[in-house]
Amino acid sequence: MIPVASRYVLRRNLFGYDINKKGTPQGTVKVPESLGIVVGIVFLVLGILFQYFNFTADSNWLVEYNAALASICFMVLLGFVDDVLDVPWRVKLLLPSIAALPLLMAYAGHTTIIIPKPLIPYVGLEVLDLGWMYKLYMGLLTVFCTNSINIHAGLNGLEVGQTVVIASAILIHNIMQIGASADSEYKMAHAFSLYLVQPLLATSLALFTYNWYPSSAFVGDTYTYFAGMTMAVAGILGHFSETLLIFFVPQVLNFLLSLPQLAGIVPCPRHRLPRFDPGTGLLTGTNDGTLVNFFLRRFGKMTEKSICICLLVFQAIACCFCFVLRFFLAGWYK
Repeated sequence: MIPVASRYVLRRNLFGYDINKKGTPQGTVKVPESLGIVVGIVFLVLGILFQYFNFTADSNWLVEYNAALASICFMVLLGFVDDVLDVPWRVKLLLPSIAALPLLMAYAGHTTIIIPKPLIPYVGLEVLDLGWMYKLYMGLLTVFCTNSINIHAGLNGLEVGQTVVIASAILIHNIMQIGASADSEYKMAHAFSLYLVQPLLATSLALFTYNWYPSSAFVGDTYTYFAGMTMAVAGILGHFSETLLIFFVPQVLNFLLSLPQLAGIVPCPRHRLPRFDPGTGLLTGTNDGTLVNFFLRRFGKMTEKSICICLLVFQAIACCFCFVLRFFLAGWYK
């Protein structure tokens, strides 16, 4: 569907120029934008049809599954609205909060957290019920996941590539937990997460073939919001939000580097991209607070393809670190 949709969006003047190729023939090519809408639609169709084969009418998980799909659908819509209307940053921060409402209102699971064993003597409790604060935490997590994917961008293949790496890590984590547990409810929570992550990974791999360097399709905010929301929902309803945040370590670092500009303390340009030299084809890091620029300042000039590969390898290392950390902390931390 991607080539077909590309023709339609170009007809409606939804295209962009690749800024990292400015000054070269490739920099003058009109690249179709907002192709994340195709991935979102295919994902939702598969997700809806999957209910027929997996859930019974009286299933306890059916309400939350539909709420999850409603939140993801809402996020795809708002992401496409952002692509078309180009809303300001302060509004972008609110969009995931609105999209998460169906999930928050329908959530009927536990609102408790297990206190880490080293802290139990100080807290005096093994399990703490957070009540409405847990739902607030869920909302904040969706806001972070969606926007963190959105701002860790600017290179061909980076947005989709990081999603593929994180979704693969979530997939492996869920399979490991299902195999290691005898608790049916715990296994069902991770299976529920699998139901969302499998189609996300499959559709993202299809988009990745078009978005990889040199990109013939731009994903737009539609995709970054959709991917972030889907992974946030998978982590929340799978009850492994702590693990999810460790998978997101590069995005956390990028957010911390971006904070001075996002908060208005330091001037923030519209595009916080590295500087491209058409003569050498290399990117040079600027003083903007992004992980892309930090890597280029730290490791020197690189081609767009090379810096993207470095960042995706870093993402994979962060996910592997999470698995190692869970292995060593098992039984001691919780």
